[in-house]
Amino acid sequence: MIRLRSLRNKLLAVIALVMLPTVLVSIGTIVVYDLHIYEQTITDDMTTQAELIGHMSAPALTFDDDRLAHENLALLRLRPKVDAGAIYNAQGRLVAQYSAAGEQGGAPAAPGPEGFRIEDGKLYLFKRILDNGEVLGTVYLRADYEVLARFLDYILIGFVAGLLALACAWLVSRKLNDVITRPILSIAHVAREVVATGDVSRRAERLGEDEVAELAGSFNKMLADIEGRKRELETSNREIARESERRREAQQEVMRLNQELEQRVHERTLQLEMVNRDLGMAMEEAKSANQAKSAFLSSMSHELRTPLNAILGFAQILTSDKLPSTLAQKKEFAQHILKSGRHLLTLINEILDLAKIESGAVALSMEPVALPEMLQECEAMMVPLATGRGIRLLFPERCTMNVTADRTRLKQVLLNLLSNAIKYNREGGAVVIDCAPSGPGLLRVSVQDTGVGLRPEQVRMLFQPFNRLGQEAGVEEGSGIGLVVTKRLVELMGGTIGVTSSPGVGSMFWVELKTTEPVPVPPVHVTTPLVPGVPAPARDSVTLLYVEDNPANLKLVQEIIRFRPELRLLSAPDGQLGLELARAHLPDVILLDINLPGMTGFDVLRQLRTDPRTAAIPAIALTANAMPRDVERGIAAGFFRYLIKPINIDEFTEAINSALRNLGNTGDAGKTGNIGAIGNNDERPAPLLAEKKEES
Repeated sequence: MIRLRSLRNKLLAVIALVMLPTVLVSIGTIVVYDLHIYEQTITDDMTTQAELIGHMSAPALTFDDDRLAHENLALLRLRPKVDAGAIYNAQGRLVAQYSAAGEQGGAPAAPGPEGFRIEDGKLYLFKRILDNGEVLGTVYLRADYEVLARFLDYILIGFVAGLLALACAWLVSRKLNDVITRPILSIAHVAREVVATGDVSRRAERLGEDEVAELAGSFNKMLADIEGRKRELETSNREIARESERRREAQQEVMRLNQELEQRVHERTLQLEMVNRDLGMAMEEAKSANQAKSAFLSSMSHELRTPLNAILGFAQILTSDKLPSTLAQKKEFAQHILKSGRHLLTLINEILDLAKIESGAVALSMEPVALPEMLQECEAMMVPLATGRGIRLLFPERCTMNVTADRTRLKQVLLNLLSNAIKYNREGGAVVIDCAPSGPGLLRVSVQDTGVGLRPEQVRMLFQPFNRLGQEAGVEEGSGIGLVVTKRLVELMGGTIGVTSSPGVGSMFWVELKTTEPVPVPPVHVTTPLVPGVPAPARDSVTLLYVEDNPANLKLVQEIIRFRPELRLLSAPDGQLGLELARAHLPDVILLDINLPGMTGFDVLRQLRTDPRTAAIPAIALTANAMPRDVERGIAAGFFRYLIKPINIDEFTEAINSALRNLGNTGDAGKTGNIGAIGNNDERPAPLLAEKKEES
């Protein structure tokens, strides 16, 4: 180990490390320069050869002389490094090719991009043949690229040169050994003995008068100084040790006190964090509960007032002496009232069901229920509804298993899922019902439709109150809480409910319940007649614009306006179309529903006010959002009036008259000239409805 670390070996290593990199850098520089010159030479040579062949072959390509092109390529046999060549015409057709003896692989079928490329030790060149700026064809050459062989030769030369450099370094180090290393090694020997024994009284031998001899003298003087200071340090160290012991004891006491203080602070901090966390959670729960309560009340108010609007509105028409109507019209109005009343009854029943479920007042009678009979009853009740929509119902042929459930509530769950599958299906679609085991002691009943499907964000919000599946379509009525009731009933029966949906394909709702032993139950056949709805005719208007997505509400306003021949109504089912009609026709007054598909009534009002053409048109909110904060928000947003459904015809009349008088006061005579009967000279608003003229 000492010999490996000797100064002699280090001197040899220094000499070798100086000579060897010098030799390698010199050889490397020569190699790089030579390879660069070689590459430049071969590329220039190949380019010159390609230009020469191209120039010689230009007449052959011009006159389609393939023989002359072959003769020109045959001259490549005088270039031993070129082992293949070809000539292509301007259309890329191979005219002539050449291959050296013993070479495999001819020319490519079509010319490549102009330029060089190197692959597998070969240099490939494509050169365009030009004549007066016109491309006549392409010359292709392939030659040996001997850069790798030349590089390997240089590596061998560098290896031999390195060995010679190491041999020279070894010879030089032997000559310098006695002159440089022996005096230094003598000093090193004394130093090792001092380190090993601790005897600083030893001295190194002084050889000569050079720098190494001065080093030996300095080393001896250093040993003498160390010997004196060692005695002083031994005395001082004893004093320092005693002082250090006292400080160590004091530091340990301080550390103990700090640890106790940190522990107390940590405990108090944890207690404070727990209190703050509990307080924050309580505040968040209270805030969430308050928001949920407000949202539920607002949604419930809107959903209840929507059908009430049609009921009370058409009822006012039927009971008003100022609005005579024919027998057919009375029947149509009554059908609207009946339809809205049934919808309101369903909504109230579902709200009551949800309230009873949430309060724990629902009593279930759990018993074995035979699925075949249950599905047969549901099929009999749903067939008329599906037939009216042209939808096929496909029930399972074999489903013999029984489940543990409340018979009435299970039937309610299945009918709700089937009703939704039919309601939100496409015309001529299908509903597939299936049942199959989903695990030990579990049975899954699935209802799959071919409707528009649901997006992932819709699926996440699906089982929340007043979240209607067909809300965006604006054509399907529903309370939006049926699925909430369904989910709670399934969970009360010890089951689970889920949904998978693909937009544009359809949705599948499934219910999992516990199975039980078969119990014979007599089948019950129920039929429910389907009552088709009465379509509401659409009317146009050039004076009033009503943006409303509910057909019954639109029909009500149409009937109110119809009895005044000088008033005409323009309607739009969504906000975007309403904006387009407002900008195109510039109506006198705009009636806006708030809950519109796509954009809300507030969004429509905001865009109307930013457009100079429609900024001055008074907009009246006609909505079922009746909460006080909704009214305040509507007035603050800039609505001229905020009317709450169900419509009060007198308030409706007064609001329109006030809006038209306001237009007249601002000097918009052109707007109000066609509606002179609306604005009277006295302070009382003129009745909006006049006696209907007899038809000729």
